[in-house]
Amino acid sequence: DIAAYVESTQRHVTGTVRVKLLKGNASVVGRKSPKSLYSFRLATYDKGDEFDQSASLGFIHIWGLPVKIQAQIQGWRSLGLPVGTQAQIEGAEQTEDPLGEDKK
Repeated sequence: DIAAYVESTQRHVTGTVRVKLLKGNASVVGRKSPKSLYSFRLATYDKGDEFDQSASLGFIHIWGLPVKIQAQIQGWRSLGLPVGTQAQIEGAEQTEDPLGEDKK
């Protein structure tokens, strides 16, 4: 039952949102909720914040694996990058010209 599912997923959704409407655009300019999961100290990347910035490198390597493997197996053109893009994926063999300069 879709209605029951939606009701279940929204049980913790409460609060207020301030929206700025201008020339056909809507921008969120504020929000407040007693059940908010937002943490300013985790969402900012300054010295002394809770987020360990060194964790980013591992995350980038893991999430980049599918693209790296695709480039190795199918070649650079399979990535669908625009002509002229300098694609450099660590460890990927360039089986084709990544800049598209070998077009005939």
